[in-house]
Amino acid sequence: MTNRILLSFYYYTMVEKMIIFYDIPFAEPSICWSPNTWKTRYCLNYKGLAYRTEWIEYPDIEALCIKIGAAPTDSKDDGISPEYTLPVIYDPSTGQTISDSFNIAVYLDTTYPDTPRLFPPGTRALQSVFVQYANFRIVSHLGQFLRPAVFQKLPAGRSQEYFRRTREALYNVKIEEWAPRGDDRVREWRKLEKALVLLDGHCRRTKEEVGGEFICGINPSFADFVLAGIFQWCKEGFGTESDEWNDISSWQDGRWANFIGSLEKFSTVV
Repeated sequence: MTNRILLSFYYYTMVEKMIIFYDIPFAEPSICWSPNTWKTRYCLNYKGLAYRTEWIEYPDIEALCIKIGAAPTDSKDDGISPEYTLPVIYDPSTGQTISDSFNIAVYLDTTYPDTPRLFPPGTRALQSVFVQYANFRIVSHLGQFLRPAVFQKLPAGRSQEYFRRTREALYNVKIEEWAPRGDDRVREWRKLEKALVLLDGHCRRTKEEVGGEFICGINPSFADFVLAGIFQWCKEGFGTESDEWNDISSWQDGRWANFIGSLEKFSTVV
């Protein structure tokens, strides 16, 4: 009996010390799909830090962030009201609550310096630029195709209603009309492929200069997790059997499917 009590005490003590990672659920349980939250999940797994996931539906994100003291990450369309987004982490070891995937990565490197670094020395500014490139050249093209697919996989009811209402107001178009059709679809899809062709060229030059398969060289870094998060968004949003994912997986001789495969050991969902 004493051993059981000690084990129980040890277990609950460990749980209390775990970083809490807040993520957005699909209707199917334990599916990480958001490209933004994937960045943080990869970071936590890569560093080997103990954490647990709390799944927060879209309509509950703002109230949660205010409750736990998470800083807003932007302002709403009125330019005044704060906007709250995930990922967010709470670290009970320091009592810190951190918003935004880039800020979280910086915090984890600073607070846990004995774990693998997300920003090798001298690369933080460069990686910040890469994040902007990925958002502008890749996410902007993918969003029009993926958001309708994501909508269908969100929990029915409050999450879908919230997603429809806020996104239709933001983009001034019905969800059903988001994805381009016909020649427009072909043209927009080619823009995405072109962006990945350019990125592939950068990666090849990096490999020739410093070796390694990753964006900054031999070891993965935050930039790799940004890119892998985008591909996980495609994989989960479109579905592994979809024409879209099969297309992306085949581009550049299968480079991108192989890329997320090389990071599979850091993709555990807990």
